[in-house]
Amino acid sequence: MSAGAASGFRCDLGAGPVEIRGAVAVDRVDPGWLPRRMGAYSRSQIPDDFMRQAVAECAGIRLVFRTEARELELDVRASRMVVGESLPMPVSWYDLTVGAALVARSPSVAGTRVVFSFDAPSTYAVPGPASTVRFEGLPAGSKDVQIWLPYTDEVVLSAMRADAPVSPPAPGETLRWLHHGSSISHGYRAESTTGTWPVVAALRAGLELTNLAYSGSAMLDQLAARTIRDTPTDMISLKIGINIVNGDVMRLRAFRTAVHGFLDTIRDGHPGIPLVVVSPVFCGPVEDRAGPTVQDRSRPYEWSIAGGTAEDLQQGKLSLGVIRTELEEIVAARRATDAALFYESGLELYGAQDARDLPLPDNLHPDPNAQRLIGERFADRVLARLNPHATVTN
Repeated sequence: MSAGAASGFRCDLGAGPVEIRGAVAVDRVDPGWLPRRMGAYSRSQIPDDFMRQAVAECAGIRLVFRTEARELELDVRASRMVVGESLPMPVSWYDLTVGAALVARSPSVAGTRVVFSFDAPSTYAVPGPASTVRFEGLPAGSKDVQIWLPYTDEVVLSAMRADAPVSPPAPGETLRWLHHGSSISHGYRAESTTGTWPVVAALRAGLELTNLAYSGSAMLDQLAARTIRDTPTDMISLKIGINIVNGDVMRLRAFRTAVHGFLDTIRDGHPGIPLVVVSPVFCGPVEDRAGPTVQDRSRPYEWSIAGGTAEDLQQGKLSLGVIRTELEEIVAARRATDAALFYESGLELYGAQDARDLPLPDNLHPDPNAQRLIGERFADRVLARLNPHATVTN
């Protein structure tokens, strides 16, 4: 890279003109600014280390500004969860979009590793160095830019430099969409943040996304419901079910009232706006069998299977089929007094035929192509319906 960005215009990321979007809060830390996807009070109630790290990751968080710059540098201090202290760190991707188009990507490796394993008794961090993410060869002329942070990493933003002045993004009337879900919505197995299905859908529909999907942790927790309740937005979608079956954390009796309570809390802060309840996408192992999902130890790679049986459903355990039926009935009953509440079957986003065409590589999570398919379908089937002014971009 030339000396343009390095010696050019430096931006204070905490005081504008760059906007940090997709976060519910931005905390001042040393040495910079830390975007958050959950408020401090709810974070204090997170029940385990895995959820704590999932909440910290930057799914859907981006920097937004206007500039004529052709070169940009972003100083970050990033952390990423890994299963071992000595394993090579995977690459994290920073994506840059102009409008709905991905125009640049920059690889980086998080300096700090958060060592976590479901088989290990404790979680600990191994501190590492900061890094600089660089973009060059950007389109000429004035443009609104979004830099999407890696959905895999917690990122402290230290500084940004450009080879031309930076100003606030052009004002607009874009509607805000908030989504909550599991690792599938968080983006697990997507190549980068702009390949996660909520970002695909938001860019396609022209909406401002706040992605409050927490990998492994979409379990109707009130701490998540409060965060959604307190976050300004114009429309909401909730993808409910797979993590509840994954963890075998509820029986049918508790699930019914938990769904009602979750929706009640959200409606306390967002009465009357469009709210879509989305049932699980297809997942063969637990379509008609109870959870939990467990790893098939006979295979040398990740492969999820059902830990329960079809007979367990008679005892009130949950399968995805049971959850779809219950969610549809709950939404239908509540619509008598809540006309802005809707139901969408996850099978319309990724169904049994899709699983044959685009198989789940670990029998649980969609691959990058399936992530994009889900996002495109959600934009066309759901977001375009909720936002009649949206212009869907192919």
